[in-house]
Amino acid sequence: MNNKSPQENFSKNNGSNLKQTDPEKYAYLKAEAQAPYRGLRKFIYIGFGASGAIGAFIFFAQILAGKNVQDNISNLLVQLGVIGLMIFLFRLEKK
Repeated sequence: MNNKSPQENFSKNNGSNLKQTDPEKYAYLKAEAQAPYRGLRKFIYIGFGASGAIGAFIFFAQILAGKNVQDNISNLLVQLGVIGLMIFLFRLEKK
């Protein structure tokens, strides 16, 4: 008699059947299991990078206009740092 629980039998049979019947879905699920929430993280990196780009543009425009130059330079550098960090994290995510 089979000593395995029904749940173990189902998971083994279902995994092999899925691999044979729909290899694309199996590959997608396997990749998602290896790196969960990858799509969400990429979306967050793009969103924060865009926010940094908008902020950098605004602070750069204020520097060109001559408004509070000392404070705006430090704020611009922070925004550029955010953009650089998001680019680094996005590239790291692709590997």
